[in-house]
Amino acid sequence: MSAEDMVKSRIMIIGATGNLGHHLATAALRSSHPTFALVRPSSFSDAVKSRTLATLSDAGLVIIKGSLEDEASLLEALRRVDVVICALPAKQALDQKLLIQAIKKVGSIKKFIPSEFGSDPDKAHVSSMSYGFYTRKSEIRRVIEAEAIPYTIISCNFYMSYLLHSLVQPGLMVPPRDEVTVFGNGNIRGVFVKESDVAAFTINAVDDPRTLNKVVYLRPPGNVYSMNELIEIWESKIGNKLKKKYKSEEELLAKIKETPYPDNMPFIFIYSTFIKGDQTYFEIEESGGLDGLTLYPNLAYTTISEYLDTLV
Repeated sequence: MSAEDMVKSRIMIIGATGNLGHHLATAALRSSHPTFALVRPSSFSDAVKSRTLATLSDAGLVIIKGSLEDEASLLEALRRVDVVICALPAKQALDQKLLIQAIKKVGSIKKFIPSEFGSDPDKAHVSSMSYGFYTRKSEIRRVIEAEAIPYTIISCNFYMSYLLHSLVQPGLMVPPRDEVTVFGNGNIRGVFVKESDVAAFTINAVDDPRTLNKVVYLRPPGNVYSMNELIEIWESKIGNKLKKKYKSEEELLAKIKETPYPDNMPFIFIYSTFIKGDQTYFEIEESGGLDGLTLYPNLAYTTISEYLDTLV
């Protein structure tokens, strides 16, 4: 049977009105998956969310009213689909617990893709200082494993909309053109992937048996750079050398400590990525994971250089 002849899984998106969620819904619809969204009743009274839902509905999305706190609505929704993708914000990660129990009870879900979509929480060196950002996600992994729910996890690292627009300069809205702060020695690499590309990789993984009970890591060439490399790319685009101001690990830790939560979270993520190397310190295959670009070598994606072109 060819890929074209395969019956496409029915996908339910949770969080379809969010930043990543609407990209997931759009990608699923474009790939001809019957696509559903579990939507809280309160979302319909929110002007922005209702507009997003109307646009997706016009494209073919089927809306199911329900919530993660209502087991009856979850069970009813789950019986209509094959795959569940959750795109909740990290602070709501633990809200997936009842959903996992419902998936277990229904027993017919072929794959659950939980709300991770960032750095691998099990490999982060900063869990103890992240205000639960990583520990909540790790806890959900353990629940999935304990219940033996079939899963795929997408580890996409940073979204391109986060930090890259300022060349990793918290507080700036655009990249600097004169002076730039380099955290650490500037040689540790991080990864940025555009949200629509994250969605495309995710939807490709839905019906791929290779991804069952695996973590799929996204590190596309052209999207993995150190701070020094990012600065060089930006300098070449604006035709100007930036003055570099280096901030040591100790100085960054002091900044994290003196800055109140949640304003210190960008500095924590910078520390995790560009000091501790949490996104790139391990080899994907040796970790038991899968490389998204190896799986889908023909999938087009936006590179960091292409993104920075839009900021010149």
